Amino acid sequence: QVQLAESGGGLVQPGASLRLSCAASGVIFSISVMGWYRQAPGKQRELVATVTNEGFTNYADSVKGRFAISEDSAKNTVYLQMNDLKPEDTAVYYCNTCPTVRLSWGQGTQVTVSS
Repeated sequence: QVQLAESGGGLVQPGASLRLSCAASGVIFSISVMGWYRQAPGKQRELVATVTNEGFTNYADSVKGRFAISEDSAKNTVYLQMNDLKPEDTAVYYCNTCPTVRLSWGQGTQVTVSS
């Protein structure tokens, strides 16, 4: 069974950068698309970035130009580089498969952007 472990969050000021990591452990069978999701307080979880195993990426409009998703298949790890962070990026960030969520959610990593 695959387990997901997110890390790299923190408390930063607006305009700062963070790099999130999502490590997958266990047996992985042909995961073709991975994504980063986030859930802000009182809001539904939303998909913000995806990457295919061929390296194609896609982003939500709200993060386009500021976030970059990548993966290291040898390490079973997906990354999210977040630049020019804004207060509205504050959320718990998770990774999982997409468009269908097929793995158990990890604990997520908290990102707080505040001055």
